[in-house]
Amino acid sequence: MTATSLTEWAYPLAKSLLAEPLPRRWAHSQGVAERARIIAPILGDDAELLEAAAVLHDIGYSPELVKTGFHPLDGARHLRDVAKADERVVRLVAHHSCAWMEAETRGLREELEGEFPRDLPHLDDALCFCDMNTTPDGTPTNPVDRINEIAGRYGADSLIGTFIRRAEPEILACTARVLERVAAVKRQPM
Repeated sequence: MTATSLTEWAYPLAKSLLAEPLPRRWAHSQGVAERARIIAPILGDDAELLEAAAVLHDIGYSPELVKTGFHPLDGARHLRDVAKADERVVRLVAHHSCAWMEAETRGLREELEGEFPRDLPHLDDALCFCDMNTTPDGTPTNPVDRINEIAGRYGADSLIGTFIRRAEPEILACTARVLERVAAVKRQPM
């Protein structure tokens, strides 16, 4: 599968799983992919890969894919086992936005990391940046407001609320690393 065909394949798949049952989640996923296109200059040859992972990152919420109730794992398993996706896309979906921390809270960390090695740190940072800079409706935001929104939506004492507060320093660090890379690219002479 070429890089160009990766996004041509990813958008219809994500749409088929999210648009009808979860239109707001589909709007969010499209917004995350838009953020990926915006930071493409820092990604080089991985720009299409990140955009594909961005539009697919939340497919595990699709009612037809829910098995464990942990959407990164459910989505990654579908991409690996059914869609036969590029393994890098699968790993990015499995580990998006500090998923290992939520997996730990759910008792699924060994399962997640055993099936899907976490070995794309610069792309993990980039996908986290894109996800945490996008509202549930797909519009741009910032990670502080996004984290507050997530904690508020799920409840501060819920599993997700607890996870997102625990992940907050790493989410902010991911954002800082990505913004530093963006700044470095912009500093280069034209």
